[in-house]
Amino acid sequence: MAYEGNPDFRPLGCKQCLESNPLDFEITMAFQPIVDLETKSVFAYEALVRGKDGAGAGAVLSRVTNDNRYAFDQTCRVRAVQLASELGLNCKLSINFLPNAVYRPETCIRATMEAADTYNLPLNQIMFEVTEAEPIEDPAHLMGIFEAYRERGFITAIDDFGAGYAGLNLLTKFKPQILKLDMELCQGIAGDIVKRTITEGAIKTAQALGIKVIAEGVETKEDMVALRTLGTDYFQGYLFGKPVIETLPEPDFSAV
Repeated sequence: MAYEGNPDFRPLGCKQCLESNPLDFEITMAFQPIVDLETKSVFAYEALVRGKDGAGAGAVLSRVTNDNRYAFDQTCRVRAVQLASELGLNCKLSINFLPNAVYRPETCIRATMEAADTYNLPLNQIMFEVTEAEPIEDPAHLMGIFEAYRERGFITAIDDFGAGYAGLNLLTKFKPQILKLDMELCQGIAGDIVKRTITEGAIKTAQALGIKVIAEGVETKEDMVALRTLGTDYFQGYLFGKPVIETLPEPDFSAV
């Protein structure tokens, strides 16, 4: 995810987010495909933050502070929309946010909506991911964000499911349209009965609620086959394509 690995994020109040200092460093985005194996097509591309000099996410995130956090978040959103449009995106675009670093949704979503309008990207092509690995300090606030995003036509997703704090309870509270299984569950699942059992339960629950399931971090054909057997058709991972800066890489379906 775009904010992965930054331990310094803390909640911002609305007044702070509106008065945030401008971002004083340049960023860009790498894109990684999320594939639909049933149709052998690209379901979405996830935007992952990078430095303009090619620096990885960790180096970029080390420069994010409480003072520039809001500017960073907004810049990531707008840059992802701009680049995806300029690159000819014809599927969904996945953008990340942290549940404890956001704000008043009707205020903080304006830049995204304006960028989508400027670059002719329909709102129903944009998917916002919130990570389940982050402790949720204010569930009611997060529910409000999800509701506000859905009302405007955005797709909502829970990322890193199975890695963190709330488990299946998140599905009933926030009612996301997409569930992304954490890579720790997916990697090695072919030979791990415990992972298979946990993952099967999550997939069945999501499917019963009408939620699409994406398996993340899939790197081997064996794990892909095991996950497909459990009912997953949507995949993201090096087996199908690595993130590429300012490019929408074609996925590799040779393992299917």
